[in-house]
Amino acid sequence: MTTPRARIAIGLLVAAALAGPAGAGPSATAHAAPKKLTFEQVYLRQPPLVLKPMTPAAGWLDDEHYLVRERDEKTKSVKLWKVRAKTGQTSILLDFDLIQKKLPAGLPAAMPAAQTADYDRLIYEFKGDLYAYAPPSGLFKRLTATPDEERNARLSPDGRFLAYTRANNLFALDIDGGLEYQLTADGSPTVYNGWASWVYYEEILGRGSRYAAFWWSPDSRRIAFLRFDDGSVPSFTLVRSMGVHGEVESAHYPKPGDPNPKVRLGIAEVAQAKVTWADFDPEADAYLAWPVWYADGSKLSVQWMNRAQDMIKIFAVDPATGRSAEIHAESQPSWVEFFEDLTMFEDGSGFILRSDIDGWRHLYAYDLGGKLRARITSGDWAVTGMALLDEKNGKVYFTARKDPSTESHLYVAGLDGSGLKRLTREPGTHWVSVSPGGSYFLDTFSNITTPSRQDLYASTGAFIRAIDASETPALKEYAWGKVELFTIPTEDGWNLPARWILPPDFDPAKSYPVLFSIYGGPESTDASNAFPSLRNALLSQEGIIVLSVDHRGSSHFGKRGSSLMHRSLGTWEIHDWSEAVRWLRTKPFVDPSRIGITGGSYGGYATCLALTAGADYFSHGYASSSVTDWTLYDSVYTERYMDTPAENPKGYEAGSVLTHAAKLKGKLFMVHGDMDDNVHMQNTVQLINAFMDLGKDFEFMLYPGQRHGFGMKKREHDARSEYRFWLKHFLNR
Repeated sequence: MTTPRARIAIGLLVAAALAGPAGAGPSATAHAAPKKLTFEQVYLRQPPLVLKPMTPAAGWLDDEHYLVRERDEKTKSVKLWKVRAKTGQTSILLDFDLIQKKLPAGLPAAMPAAQTADYDRLIYEFKGDLYAYAPPSGLFKRLTATPDEERNARLSPDGRFLAYTRANNLFALDIDGGLEYQLTADGSPTVYNGWASWVYYEEILGRGSRYAAFWWSPDSRRIAFLRFDDGSVPSFTLVRSMGVHGEVESAHYPKPGDPNPKVRLGIAEVAQAKVTWADFDPEADAYLAWPVWYADGSKLSVQWMNRAQDMIKIFAVDPATGRSAEIHAESQPSWVEFFEDLTMFEDGSGFILRSDIDGWRHLYAYDLGGKLRARITSGDWAVTGMALLDEKNGKVYFTARKDPSTESHLYVAGLDGSGLKRLTREPGTHWVSVSPGGSYFLDTFSNITTPSRQDLYASTGAFIRAIDASETPALKEYAWGKVELFTIPTEDGWNLPARWILPPDFDPAKSYPVLFSIYGGPESTDASNAFPSLRNALLSQEGIIVLSVDHRGSSHFGKRGSSLMHRSLGTWEIHDWSEAVRWLRTKPFVDPSRIGITGGSYGGYATCLALTAGADYFSHGYASSSVTDWTLYDSVYTERYMDTPAENPKGYEAGSVLTHAAKLKGKLFMVHGDMDDNVHMQNTVQLINAFMDLGKDFEFMLYPGQRHGFGMKKREHDARSEYRFWLKHFLNR
């Protein structure tokens, strides 16, 4: 459950070319009655499709060429195209159908585990072993043949070596010479070299790491890696109930207050198969993560955080000796977070980091000694990510939620903070990818009136060409409700960003149910200027007002708002959403007896809490994969916001759904996968136990074999179950 990140803009309507009757979005022409979406269209992708899957650019080959990965749904053939940005001229970089003919049966050519920057070498993981294919020569080569599985293959920057883990040890392989270097030897069921402990994978390095916890140096000579010792970390057991005897799966999973994994930073010299350990105390109850190499490979930075997560330090480490020297430190009364996008200058002069030390997340430039060179951005708005450091031209490209906070845009500024300029122009949400030299950027965009599309721009902001769009001609044939962005005032002076979708035939003289669709975690955002999901559009067309409201702890208000959630998860969410319900009750078209809420993960927690602690305001809830008591979730995420149960017993008690279970009086439907390794089904089971003992009515559906998200037929079943829940209880159908 990693943590994701107002000016009023009321009455934004659909573009005039698609406008229907007043209060409607995209609709049919005046000569035909508008159609309504069906469940099968939305969830099963049955025709006619109103939105099609895009074939967007898949990133950059170099500063002048972007890549497009194209799959033919009929033939299933896959090609990777190289496109010249300036002219649009295309050429095939990789034809995976031709490559497939050179590979063993069952090895999918279009799914390499790694590749060189020029795509002249592809690495595959197949049946536990590694293989290499060279497109220019057509040479296919088996690299390993061992009883244990090789995982997370990572090519060195020069493409000569391959690093990977096997049996919880770290290895490197000279691809052409065939010589394998074993870099560690103490891997065991509780000791992992270069393979992340679960809580680091989930909460620190992120699921995109696929458990990889090692990083090549720029000169391809060394590998920095983290060594984890889970020997003192309690295990949690999951039982897969299929088959005759079932299967048991156990993982070391620290809950709040439990011992955490012990972590060390090692630097391996590949050619000598020698490891130097950084001089941090291996017994310290602290976090160590995010090594970043200096551009010349002479040193690397690493980040240290105390167990309380209110202090973070950056150290420079000498890879030859392991000696560390502190170069930067920050602390806050609430919590700090890792600098995941810390960026080193190529000229070796310093680094840029993104910090919320002043209450808003901004960019700062430091020299290698930790002295502040420049504050690049400032103000009551948040930088959401680094897009490109362009040292040659003295610029940095970044994304931010600035004005208004419901939108995300690409900006550029000088490294001294001068010349701040917004490059994306259309109001809405922009996801961007800047070319390596800063000449172009790809912009994937939507807003409440425009479905997702991708376009190419010059770095000046000048439009070059459209690449793809999700809208289909069928979109105009359907009735769409008005989507509005606005704010809801609270009694104590906060203006909560909100977005709703009204039914297409909305009549203010009628009475409608309202469904809150939320996630709600600290610094998260639900109310944004983006095209609504088809799921929410479907519910609105059935006659439900679908609403998202961001509380004061969301990213709209910076640390001023989110820090209020420190030691009190659940309190401000329910407070502000209850205020939103009170505001809704003043609207004559809202039925106060039909106020629902739905969400998954943290949103499932918020839903369960709304139906119990907020039972006077919420009548119906559909909760998926919910945390129900913070003592049951993992240490890193929970302690960041709540401290430990011993330090904050009242906060844990107040934030537990179990504490408020006796207040349930509405209709609550809960779902959970029995193999959820993130939010254990234990959470929902304990709430069910409390409800049963209290004689409360509820509904529950278990999803066999499912993790934190459901797939295939289980996903379809869950979607249909929720759809029917709202039709039954909101619309008596």
